[in-house]
Parts: sequence; C-alpha cells; structure tokens
Amino acid sequence: MYTKINNILSSFRKFVFALKLSYTSVHVALMSVFSHQEPPTDTTHLEHEGIKKEHPLSEIVRFSLIAILIVIPIRMFIAQPFIVSGASMDDTFHSGEYLIIDQVSYYFNQPARGEVIVFRYPRDPSKFFIKRIIGVPGDTITIENAQVTITNTEHPEGFVLDEPYIKSMLPAPTMTETLGEREYFVMGDNRDQSSDSRTWGVLQEERIVGRALVRLFPPGEVGYFPGSATISEELLSPQTYLK
Repeated sequence: MYTKINNILSSFRKFVFALKLSYTSVHVALMSVFSHQEPPTDTTHLEHEGIKKEHPLSEIVRFSLIAILIVIPIRMFIAQPFIVSGASMDDTFHSGEYLIIDQVSYYFNQPARGEVIVFRYPRDPSKFFIKRIIGVPGDTITIENAQVTITNTEHPEGFVLDEPYIKSMLPAPTMTETLGEREYFVMGDNRDQSSDSRTWGVLQEERIVGRALVRLFPPGEVGYFPGSATISEELLSPQTYLK
C-alpha cells in the first residue's frame, strides 16, 4: 500500500516538476527577448537547485488538510448527506435510501408547502427528522376525518389538500393549528406511523436543515428533489389541491 502511494506521489512530483521546467524555459526566453541576450540552452540545472524532496507522509498530510478545508465548509453550509431511517415517509422514502440535502436554497427562498425537508427534532436537536411541509406561516390547518384543510388570507374559505403520496391516514380527533411567523406544520407521508406536528407541535424555521435535493441510492430511485409536491396554479379556492 505504501509503495503504491509512493509511486502516485512520485508521478505527481514529476508532473509538477515538468510544469515548473516549462514555466522556467518560457520565463528565461522572455527575459532574453527584453534584455537582448541569448537564453541558456540548458535550464534543467536551474530547477534542480533548491529542490528538496518532500517526504510522502508530509504530502499526504498536506493533501488531507486541503481536502478538509474544502469538505468541511461544504458540509456545514452547502449540502449534507443523510440516510433515511424509519417508516414515517413510506412510500415516498424507505429506510436505507441515501439523500443529499440542499442547505443553500432557504437562504434565498422560504420553505414552501409540499417540499420534503430535513430538520432537527424540536424535542431533541441531536436527532434529524424528514417530513413534508403541509402548513406555512399564516396558515390555519384543520385535520378532520383524515382530511387536511388549509385556511389563510388568500383562501379565507379554505382549501382541501389532495395528497396522493399518503400511504395511510386513519381518522383521528379533529385538531386545528394556526401558524405564526417562521412556523411550519409538517407531517410524514405514512401518517399512521409518523411522529410529526400533530404530536409535538409546530416546527420553527431555524430548526430546518434543508430540502431534499438528490436521492443517490438505490440506483433505480435516483433523482432530483425526490418526493416534492407543489400547489397547482390552475385550481383556486375553495378547492386547491396539493399535487
């Protein structure tokens, strides 16, 4: 293993040396043009002077530090990988699926109804949940007989969500929740197996990590913005449907 790494690093050093040698040759030639002097015919000795062979371990450490400096900001501010665990989002997502979460978009746009997001569980911020946004700031959500109705200033009469992505949702006691600024109502697609806003309340915007951007695994399910749904612009109140 060490020999293979040493060979790779040796080839890389030769490549860098060739680039330096080419640069020196061009530089010397240009200097001779402006100084009206003939360039030396052999520039190899110029490059050998002052070159100190770097230990392979030092190169590995240096490359590792560079990689860390690149990867950490990406993980913290741009995108993060997550693996789905649990049945709360069946059949949209299944345990073991590998997702990349976009952390940048919500710096420029507000989370929208129908988007699938990853967030920190309000009761234990060390845990991450994945759910679908059902209600956004200003909405009043009413759940009655397994039907979700949204009322807001744009639709004072309310509109019912037609949710074809739901695996199951048994009738439950009627509940109503009104959302304030930076508050969201989220639920899993497998409603009967999901711990969500019906149980622990509204989700604060600052707990949202990002939006599901790419599904990388399994291969047959690869795609962008997996599971997302948007409001149809053609259907208005009182019957606007989430598709």
